[in-house]
Amino acid sequence: MKCAGRVSAAADKHSGGGVSGDAAAVQPTIGSTRVRGRKRSGKRPLWLLGLLAPASALLPSQLVMWTGMPIFWWSGVMVFFMVIPLIDLLAGEDGDNPSDADVEEMQEDRFYRWCTYLFLPVQFVTLLVACWMWAFGGLTVVDKIGLAVTIGLVAGTGINAAHELGHRIEEHERWLAKIALTQTMYGHFFVEHNRGHHVRVATPDDPASARIGENLWMFLPRSVFGGLRSAWGLEIQRLDRRGVRWWSIRNNLLHAWAMSALLFGSLALVFGPAILPYLVLQAIVGVLLLETVNYIEHYGLLREKNERGRFVKCSPRHSWNSDRLCTNIFLYHLQRHSDHHANPGKRYQTLRSCDEAPQLPAGYASMVLVAAVPLLWRRVMDHRVLAHYDGDISRANILPRRRRHVLAKYGPAHGTSRTSSGSARREFERADR
Repeated sequence: MKCAGRVSAAADKHSGGGVSGDAAAVQPTIGSTRVRGRKRSGKRPLWLLGLLAPASALLPSQLVMWTGMPIFWWSGVMVFFMVIPLIDLLAGEDGDNPSDADVEEMQEDRFYRWCTYLFLPVQFVTLLVACWMWAFGGLTVVDKIGLAVTIGLVAGTGINAAHELGHRIEEHERWLAKIALTQTMYGHFFVEHNRGHHVRVATPDDPASARIGENLWMFLPRSVFGGLRSAWGLEIQRLDRRGVRWWSIRNNLLHAWAMSALLFGSLALVFGPAILPYLVLQAIVGVLLLETVNYIEHYGLLREKNERGRFVKCSPRHSWNSDRLCTNIFLYHLQRHSDHHANPGKRYQTLRSCDEAPQLPAGYASMVLVAAVPLLWRRVMDHRVLAHYDGDISRANILPRRRRHVLAKYGPAHGTSRTSSGSARREFERADR
């Protein structure tokens, strides 16, 4: 059994460069990558639990009403960064990998599509409830901020739903992706992720691929503004090829931002302009969640160059993976990121975990917290990057202005022999003292 599949050239062309395709376009490839784990029956109904992520934003008002404790306006933080990591720890690894024979049938099964479609109405119902609470709920400013953070975490998860839908070639699914992005005002993600990130991933040219020596707080502005600049450039190029001016409704960025303006304006008209600061705050929280996950997914990983000086095709070695069951369900297999980048046309339910992919020590929900503390992140991840490159840190994606420092800290001694993961970690810890 193989980890990867290939996407038909027709599907790639239709989707604008390395994205999408459906069941008929996904075929087994020839390769030596081994799939991790065995097929487990009974996972199919678990995908409905993914709807609990947006529905969790309905909890705060009920919990506060029944307990009288305003801390529960912040329940999103508790769910995303305490409950989910705990369930991940107890449930362990997923281990459910579909066989080659099952992939085509699963791609065509519309049950899985409706699991993502239904995310959107639940997401926007929770937003409407939050707007009512901000406007008429009698909350203190601190309580309103807590609710905004909770709603923002749902919005960030909504970007992930948009990510899944935006990779499809079906027009209605691509429009659903744009609708899901309106809540965070991050409509340019639809363009940049598909036509930018998937082309340049794990190279110094990709603003969404983090470099070793770059902490999260350095990465965030580079990814946010670099992604926006890249999306604008890519969209202008597309319009130029079609002889269309940038000031056109056919500009994907302009009409995505217009949709967000319409949403925010309508909500302010119905509930009053006093809700606008909280709408902006929840959007910021959603974007920060997305970009922190971006930071985690490719940290320090670099695609090699071939004899012609071009970067090789993205392989499972170029994304960090985690196969924790709970986060897999809530993020639609986003943690099986290597298979996604190797085969962006595969729908989430068919993605597989494989041994070749470098593995994170915990699920994405836990790693978001680790990433927020740069010293802790370096202690957890830098030795893993070093081990992934057999002790030769010069093969990693390194922040240019920190390159001399990183090489002095982790090389060249580390590159003189193949270093095991355990010894690499001990050498890293000595160097970090």
